[in-house]
Amino acid sequence: MARSLKIGISGTLGLGKTETLKRIIDMLDEEGISVGGMLTDPIFEDNRQVGFQVMDWQTKEKAVFAHLYINTSLNVDGYNVDLDAIEQVGVKAIERACIEEDVVLVDEASKMMVKSDEFNHTVKKALDMDKPVILTFHKKSRNPLLQDVRRRDDIRILELTEINKELLPYKVVELIKGEITS
Repeated sequence: MARSLKIGISGTLGLGKTETLKRIIDMLDEEGISVGGMLTDPIFEDNRQVGFQVMDWQTKEKAVFAHLYINTSLNVDGYNVDLDAIEQVGVKAIERACIEEDVVLVDEASKMMVKSDEFNHTVKKALDMDKPVILTFHKKSRNPLLQDVRRRDDIRILELTEINKELLPYKVVELIKGEITS
């Protein structure tokens, strides 16, 4: 396995970065490669998106970190953001994966997530480890954390598109398995 490989998966909103990541997780699991970290999912009520939740892939613990109707002082793109939820579930999931798993997942280094200094620090720490990391983010996002990520020499950024949506998981798994040289 390529131990220090870092993969960034970029794509536009709603294209399916998280679903692609779940396919990659299933494929890595079939290869006997353990995966951990955080995933995010939208929350819908009456067919309307009202927020987002974060989940620890290993423990399956979930927390709402952004919602139209939670009471917080931080608002990003119309959503009230709970930094404690990000830190208690998302950050802890990344930290746990850095210690216990073969591959670390960071699903959606978004405008909301990067409001947490603890999240930023933990992601940078994970990227500096000698362990594969898969990070997803919005294609056009320009937050400071992602600017740092894009400048790294050890990251391979792959863009998820409608055209490569079915093949990208295979490419990522091959890269992680060390079958393709980067």
